[in-house]
Amino acid sequence: QLLSLHVFLWWFHLVLAMAFIAYFPYSKLFHVLLGPLNQFFRKRGPIGIPDPIDFEDESLETFGKSQLREFSWKTLFNTDACLRCGRCQDNCPAYLSGKHLTPKGIIQDMRVLMEETGEALLPLKKVAAAGAVEGQEAAAASDADESEEWTGRALIGEVIPEDDLWACTTCRSCEQQCPVFVEHVDKTIDMRRNLVLMETRFPSEAQLAFKNMENNGNPWGIGWSTRADFLTGLGVKTYEEDPEVEYLYWPGCSGAFDARNQKVSAALVKLLQAAGVRFAILGNEEKCCGDSARKLGNEYLFYSLATENIEVMNGYGVKKIITQCPHCYNFLKNEYPQLGGNFEVIHHTVFLLDLVKSGKLKLSNGDKKSVTYHDSCYLGRYNEIYEQPRELLKAVGLEIKEMKHTGEKSFCCGAGGGRMWLEEHEGQRINEMRTDEAIAVKTDYVGTACPFCLTMIVDGIAAREAGEQLKALDIAEILEKSL
Repeated sequence: QLLSLHVFLWWFHLVLAMAFIAYFPYSKLFHVLLGPLNQFFRKRGPIGIPDPIDFEDESLETFGKSQLREFSWKTLFNTDACLRCGRCQDNCPAYLSGKHLTPKGIIQDMRVLMEETGEALLPLKKVAAAGAVEGQEAAAASDADESEEWTGRALIGEVIPEDDLWACTTCRSCEQQCPVFVEHVDKTIDMRRNLVLMETRFPSEAQLAFKNMENNGNPWGIGWSTRADFLTGLGVKTYEEDPEVEYLYWPGCSGAFDARNQKVSAALVKLLQAAGVRFAILGNEEKCCGDSARKLGNEYLFYSLATENIEVMNGYGVKKIITQCPHCYNFLKNEYPQLGGNFEVIHHTVFLLDLVKSGKLKLSNGDKKSVTYHDSCYLGRYNEIYEQPRELLKAVGLEIKEMKHTGEKSFCCGAGGGRMWLEEHEGQRINEMRTDEAIAVKTDYVGTACPFCLTMIVDGIAAREAGEQLKALDIAEILEKSL
């Protein structure tokens, strides 16, 4: 009996082990292998930067991505590495505000389509690797080329609804929360590029923003010749007038054209002047950095704006740039090097903190009020600047109270990814959800370090009729009160 039991257990164990090995690639357990591999092959260096398009390459027939076969192997590997845990959508502003978009859904829908079209995709990858297409290989490539007809489903529109692509704020909360470093935002931007550059299908509000940036170098469409008018009377020179200054001050489009953010620019100028910093502006020669154009998928418009700015700054020999806009900061620092623009870029919160610590900027700390600080996505998650703004607030004696979502888990204001210029037609307004968190903390101020965030929170406070109990101020404005 013992011998029979031994034989039974031996065969049972063998069958069970073989069955497990066969089942392993089709189960969630497969991610024990795929997860670490995905982490190993993730992008290094600055995060959230889409691959550039070489518009000088005449062999390119399409721009952006509309079919699975156009994505890299690493992108497709992302879809298999996904744990399906849902952590990516737990802090997604679009998902939590009731939009149809789910980061997990995009990745999983791409995975399902890849499984459906796999037989057509694999031969094409082999043909591309071999560098030759003839005979049976040509037939395989042809089958792969028609992979979407083969499945009867288009990636954009049927598998992934277009509205889902436009709902993304590119805040990167999904990527921050993902335990295996799946990259969601690049895929969204690639598909937006295809819709804009190949299909000319995009929200009507984006058309106006594109036109304004093309004609006047800013999304508002205000005359480019008035870009420096907001600094009248402050004694600020242009680089053309004083090319020997140490720093270029880059106010950005919001700081130059938006009435609310012009006050932030004026406050920052006064702080820099009080600290004895030698700086100048480009004035009418400055164009939009191209953030909204690129994030909305209009890569060619971004390319045009960026190359013009780089040519002007390189012509003046600009080395160091100060800006109060995290979007400008991220693009000038991390994305302009793709096009030959290599500058030392400093966000105003970091620069002001250095001035305070060095004793060049003297501030009083008589204001005993309280403040909650809103972490900008492009300052925080993209560039990991979290503590410097808070140190500045403490330096002027303010009591800091944190919101429910803060630091790496901060909640987006809703303006990123070009959504500053788009309307919300579905679910709750993201900026009002974030404003509710600020109101719940019961402070005197909500501090920001981003012009888009400031605009969205000001609008949220107005919508909640909370203007008497809470004021939204940029950190530069708060510091100016303590000069």
